[in-house]
Amino acid sequence: MLEALPYIVVMQLVLTLVLAVLIFGLARQVGVLHERVAPMGAMTSDRGPEVGELAPTLSAATLAGVPVTVGGPSSRGRTRLLLFVSPACPVCKKLLPIACSFVNAERLDIVLVGDGDVAEQRSMVQRLALERFPYINSPQVGMAFHVGKLPYAILIDAAGVIRAKGLVNNREHLESLLIAEESGFGTIQAYLSAKHRAGLEAAALEAAALEAAALEAAPPGEPSPPSPFAAMPSRQPHEIHHT
Repeated sequence: MLEALPYIVVMQLVLTLVLAVLIFGLARQVGVLHERVAPMGAMTSDRGPEVGELAPTLSAATLAGVPVTVGGPSSRGRTRLLLFVSPACPVCKKLLPIACSFVNAERLDIVLVGDGDVAEQRSMVQRLALERFPYINSPQVGMAFHVGKLPYAILIDAAGVIRAKGLVNNREHLESLLIAEESGFGTIQAYLSAKHRAGLEAAALEAAALEAAALEAAPPGEPSPPSPFAAMPSRQPHEIHHT
């Protein structure tokens, strides 16, 4: 019995090492899954002018009576954010201060667009201290861009080209519009889809390498421990809808 003790100790050490490698791989896989369920960003619609097209050019006036041109080249040479809102939309009222802070930080021009009772629009502007930002009350602008749900944002570059668009509920969604523009994918969904495919390929390669390492570390004649990845069901990405 005493003669077999060293072999038992060595076997336990080897099995402990194998288990540690597998736990590390499982922790890495959990991290990958956590990344996949990260906020999806602004959700786009398949209606209206497409990303990459010139935005419709419309003439309108703010609630203060100042003429404003929506679309076309920017006279200030800056990217513009059209934000469609309504006093009857609770999410809009929560988002507006965030959006105003966001455009200041990112050096963007913002145009707020509403459609409804002028008195209610003015009351919201005064209550949220939005007087310094142009606010248009025009159903024509919303129809030109086929806006059906609020709050909705459209990013237009200095040349008048639509660079990103989608429903926005928080600052992360607003930031996702800039990520979509900078990445060249047009929408955050296209960017995340490409990133998701790359992550799946990397995770599969890493799982295969860890399984091979576990097989090499197992003692001769001992059955190899089951891979934790074999028992994990495959997960298809799902679409998240924001309202």
